[in-house]
Amino acid sequence: MRPGTEAELAEAVAAAAGPLRILGGGTRPVGRPVEGEALSVAGLSGVVLYEPGALTLVVRAGTPLEEVERVLAGEGQRLAFEPMDHRVLLGGSGVPTIGGVVAGNVSGPRRVQAGACRDSLIGVRFVDGRGAVIRNGGRVMKNVTGYDLVKLMAGSRGTLGVLSEVAFKLLPVPESVATVTLHGADGARAFEAMTRAMKSPFEVSGAAWLPGKGEVHLRLEGFAGSVAYRAGRLRALLAGPGEVTVETGAEANARLWRAIRDVEALAGHAFVWRVSMAPGAMRAGLRADLDRTARFDRVVDWAGGLCWIGMTEAQAADYAPRFGAADAVAGAIRFHRDLQAEMADPELGGGHATLVKGPEALRAAVPVFQPELAPLAALARGLRAQFDPRGILNPGLMG
Repeated sequence: MRPGTEAELAEAVAAAAGPLRILGGGTRPVGRPVEGEALSVAGLSGVVLYEPGALTLVVRAGTPLEEVERVLAGEGQRLAFEPMDHRVLLGGSGVPTIGGVVAGNVSGPRRVQAGACRDSLIGVRFVDGRGAVIRNGGRVMKNVTGYDLVKLMAGSRGTLGVLSEVAFKLLPVPESVATVTLHGADGARAFEAMTRAMKSPFEVSGAAWLPGKGEVHLRLEGFAGSVAYRAGRLRALLAGPGEVTVETGAEANARLWRAIRDVEALAGHAFVWRVSMAPGAMRAGLRADLDRTARFDRVVDWAGGLCWIGMTEAQAADYAPRFGAADAVAGAIRFHRDLQAEMADPELGGGHATLVKGPEALRAAVPVFQPELAPLAALARGLRAQFDPRGILNPGLMG
């Protein structure tokens, strides 16, 4: 099904006789496989209201992300949260939609400074599991009616309702950008450099470590004079082991941070996990424990708060025999369980591990998202029962 209006979307949900598999552009197949009739919102497309002077945008959920970004670029504005393009990592060929971005709370490296997608979201319209249209929030930044429900829809992945319209607050594109890069950085030096940079007064808008290249990248944005001054001071702050360079070219910076945002370094890996935890816990927990028992590659973002872990089939197959498993998928299953168990250990600081890339057999065999504590799981069940009493919206997708 591909409704073209919100009314048609509501009718389709209300008339559904069984489970529905909610789709936007089909570029983010994250979660357990869902059996059900496909319901695409790609037909609900177009800008509803754009007020550059008010820094606000209202757009239908099926609008391609590229179209949204093109419209905003024409006025020198942008979505502050820098949404990732999953096609690079997952190898998809669809067209990402803005509704899919909101449903997944998809956010990029700038989250460390500007917040996540949900922090820029100011209003939503969606159809719940009964087929009722619900409006929450507003179309201007000062209107915060129902703010908590607006945030709740970000990251709900179509399990509470089918988005039909979303509203955002925007930011201007900065005049200048520079990236300060520390070369030859191992783990200890990398985390120390990112920590010092984020504690500095220099307003870093991106902080990432690429272990495969031994590089720490720190992004600065703003007015040209300010960026030049802060880049010089940050370069001096990082003086020590390893060369420190500064890149000021707009295109070079765009390519670099697009590659970090889209996790290009792990695009060739068969299995990829997204691990979110406190930077200190990342350094003391993940690196000290699983590094001893498994071979994997990684990209560290958000100054250490986010770690993308990638395993090739060979690396997963190498992990399998240690636990009596026989192949790469079995090894990935065991690694997934070990990783989520480590995230659940409060002595390691806690965190969340999500399987982002893997074959359907793997996604069907494990809890793709980090299992919730009992009180949170009960709250989530209650919310789903309230918004989707028939249990037809992406059932089982989130475990």
